[in-house]
Amino acid sequence: MVTDFDAAPDIAGVRSSLTQVKDTTGTKVFRALNTVFLTLLTLVTIYPFVNLVAKSFSSEGAIAAAKVNLWPVGFNTTTFTAVISDSMFWINYKNTVVYTVVGTLIAMAITTTFAYAISRPNLRGRGFFVGLAVFTMFFGGGLIPNYILVTQWLGMRNTIWAMVLPGALSVFNLLVMKSFFENFPAELEEAAAIDGLSSYGIFFKIVVPLSKAVMATMTLFYAVGLWNSWFGAFLYLDDKTKFPVMMYLRNLIAAATGSQDVTGSATDAVQIGANIQSVTMLLTVLPIICVYPFVQKYFVSGVMLGSVKG
Repeated sequence: MVTDFDAAPDIAGVRSSLTQVKDTTGTKVFRALNTVFLTLLTLVTIYPFVNLVAKSFSSEGAIAAAKVNLWPVGFNTTTFTAVISDSMFWINYKNTVVYTVVGTLIAMAITTTFAYAISRPNLRGRGFFVGLAVFTMFFGGGLIPNYILVTQWLGMRNTIWAMVLPGALSVFNLLVMKSFFENFPAELEEAAAIDGLSSYGIFFKIVVPLSKAVMATMTLFYAVGLWNSWFGAFLYLDDKTKFPVMMYLRNLIAAATGSQDVTGSATDAVQIGANIQSVTMLLTVLPIICVYPFVQKYFVSGVMLGSVKG
């Protein structure tokens, strides 16, 4: 006589065999090809940056002869020394950090509040505000009117506001956040309203904490744009102590390209003229690369934000 205890292992074995599905030959081939493709894509993506680092530490002759690949040839730090030893570099670097932080905070405050407001279907004049924002994507005043507006009418020449306010709102980012807020679960807001939260309370206590993914993405977009900005400084700033680091590096490249001596000797000028672009690009991208891993986790978490059901 077979008891339930004797049959239990067989039942478990049958269940395990039923749940295990063997991969077909096509699936195995696809996974292999996919692995190879993604590996090659990763290497192709990483190679330019590795080559950039190698060139920044290589000699002028090695770069001119195209001998630099993945490892520095004729190791030198002339350009790094010329840049880092200059006190103006650090002053401009500090300015860039200030412009990026302040500008990103202002841009995110404007973008999130504006996007949330126009995402509400019960907002009066909603179509007008959306149309006004979209209108600016296709029509602009032009460079000269903008220059006159910022420098004469608003009086922001040689101030931080000339760097952070003119580009404080990106309509593209605004529309992306608007679409995100429109797909936000209405049941959560209704429940919060029943509990007594005001519109501001719903926004700051419910919507913002659950929108970290899209906010992190927009923060990264704004921060990268502000960090790489130099044209605004070229137009609106005359004081070198207020230049961002991008303006400093641009002037350094212009000096090296024009065979000007930026370090005190002709030999150094020739050396800098060969690898100045690699050094400047490395110094430019390095802070963003360091910050990106801390923001990346919010991109993944954003996949689950739309899974809340009523």
